[in-house]
Amino acid sequence: MTSERQGRFPAWATSALGAAAIVALWLLAAWLWRVGVAADPSAPASKADAVPYPQDVVAAALSAGAEYFGRHFGVSLAEAGIGYVVGNALALVFAGVVLVLPAIEGIVVQIATITYCIPIVAMGAVLIVMTPIPDAGEPALTPIVLAGLSVFFTTVVGALLGLKTAERSVLDVITVYGGSRFTQLRKVRLISAVPAILGALQIAVPAAFLGAVLGEFFGKVEAGVGRAMMIAQTNVDAPLVWALALASGIAALAGYGILGLVARGVAPWSKGVSA
Repeated sequence: MTSERQGRFPAWATSALGAAAIVALWLLAAWLWRVGVAADPSAPASKADAVPYPQDVVAAALSAGAEYFGRHFGVSLAEAGIGYVVGNALALVFAGVVLVLPAIEGIVVQIATITYCIPIVAMGAVLIVMTPIPDAGEPALTPIVLAGLSVFFTTVVGALLGLKTAERSVLDVITVYGGSRFTQLRKVRLISAVPAILGALQIAVPAAFLGAVLGEFFGKVEAGVGRAMMIAQTNVDAPLVWALALASGIAALAGYGILGLVARGVAPWSKGVSA
């Protein structure tokens, strides 16, 4: 085991090599794209900028400024955060109720499956008709609902699987001493389910942000990443579109990493480290 660890690259080196490889592939893709556009005499000149070089994206981001990104990302993160909290809270409540009342498990799983199977675009089209126009710069209801729907199924399934991992012998001891299903849930199942629940919550972070951004594409918003992307697309500003997309990925990855650190601190045994 020790020799295997000594043969591995440090985490920072692996990350640096991965980032360098991505940038190299990006440069190659941008160059090949321009070669292909140049070989097509009917292609418009603006088509060459559809796959910009990394330095063009960085220049577009610097030109837009921190205030621009802060305004739009502030709204999207607020929408994603509200949807994340509400959607996950409902999912955990439903999962807990199933453990107390096992007869309704099929109903809860069916509800979660329906929310997962309904196309998010169709749901957004319905919600945009029903929801009011928010005040300028305020979170909109459609992105919030879509963010909540995006995390509900994952957390319900993860929580149910985690709550069922409790040792049968420990549950039997509680039953012998007169404990109820609620006592089992509170004393044993919740503790054993912590790693699975934290894993589901971690996966839900990018899903919530994606749901919020998609919700902004339906309109009725004055600010947000989706709104900013639509304006940049209308202006045929490909570098800014790429800058917004990359910043969105970084924001989602940061949230995912933060939840990973929380999971490592709350349930270190789930990550293979000591407390």
